[in-house]
Amino acid sequence: MNKRHRIQDDTYDVIVAGGGPAGSTTAALVAEKGHRVLLLERERFPFFKIGESLMPGTYWTLKRLDVLDQLKASVFPRKHSVQFFGGSGKASAPFYFSENNPHESSVTWQVLRSAFDQMLLDNAGAKGAEVCQGVGVRHVLFEGDRAVGVRVKLPDGAVAEVSGRVVVDATGQSALISRKLKVKAVEPNLKKASIFTHFEGGLRDEGIDEGATLILHTRDKDSWFWYIPLQDDRVSVGVVGALDYLLRDRSGSAQAVFDEELGKCPRVQERLANAKQVFPVRVTRDFSYRSRQIAGNGWVLVGDAFGFLDPIYSSGVFLALKSGEMAADAINEGFERDDFSGDQLGNWGPEFVRGMEAIRKLVYAFYTREFSFARFLKRFPECQQGIVDILSGHVFIKDVSAIFEPMGQMCELPKDAGSYAAQV
Repeated sequence: MNKRHRIQDDTYDVIVAGGGPAGSTTAALVAEKGHRVLLLERERFPFFKIGESLMPGTYWTLKRLDVLDQLKASVFPRKHSVQFFGGSGKASAPFYFSENNPHESSVTWQVLRSAFDQMLLDNAGAKGAEVCQGVGVRHVLFEGDRAVGVRVKLPDGAVAEVSGRVVVDATGQSALISRKLKVKAVEPNLKKASIFTHFEGGLRDEGIDEGATLILHTRDKDSWFWYIPLQDDRVSVGVVGALDYLLRDRSGSAQAVFDEELGKCPRVQERLANAKQVFPVRVTRDFSYRSRQIAGNGWVLVGDAFGFLDPIYSSGVFLALKSGEMAADAINEGFERDDFSGDQLGNWGPEFVRGMEAIRKLVYAFYTREFSFARFLKRFPECQQGIVDILSGHVFIKDVSAIFEPMGQMCELPKDAGSYAAQV
């Protein structure tokens, strides 16, 4: 079904712009309720995408999507933990997700995004969504303040308009509606960039640590590396730093910058000593941002179209899946009530923002140069569970706020976005 590129009709119940994890999730969960869903994706799957590490919290949305059996049968490495390395190279104890939760959801996966995203897109088609690839949404159409459809460019270059009772913006960092309405706000203190690639033959730990995500500071803590084991003896390796540091005027290419930062991180160098780089490095600007509005009359934002958080804790796919799930529930309820107002379509916003805020605060702690998780937990051992819960993605099923008062004694944390959530 997802190989079809021709839109069958000009009117649908729901139009989803974007076929990544957020859009595919929304489309699947709305289509399975019997509503006519059109899912438009400008690219043709599969294609390369960064962001391979899943939080354990993705389990519950993946279960609702009925894709757990596919993941269990896959060759994706199992991820049991996250481990941090300081600028000196000293490692923290691994944060094992199963320490206080023996449920199978505590073991997740390191995925090849091209295959994972294809799985979710196919699943949306299997549940009844009409999936069209190679169709780019150029504009969301409004009548007054209500979204009523989209204008698209078809693979043959023709332009068409399609009507829908609800438009779901899942266009990722293109953020069509946020840009149109000028409600996108960049996080001023989290303007980062990353340079990344894949290697073959990188060193892996043994046993349940083989698939662990490793976060490693460089010596001066001006940047940090991720090290994520993938299938086929590959590892994803990337360096992240402040935009004005990592992409400052240096002599040489992005590869030279990557190599220079690698020279400041001996623990990653050791792991890549016998490895071969698979493709040239790629560069992305990881600006954290959030829309000041999550929904309006006839429209709703999901995934990166609503907001993006720094990649340090691999929260991107988790927040994409969860927002897609919560938006789908609001849309389905809207059909039951015949109510597609912003209040109805965005009724999940405050809860979602609270969970996103917990992860955001932990991001700020990480980027505080003098902060150390090891020192924090030595002083406040009772906060261990709260840290594991956030790293697991349990921010929507547990109250993790108790850790932030003691954490605030050791680093400066951002204020709660309480008034922000009220606008959502």
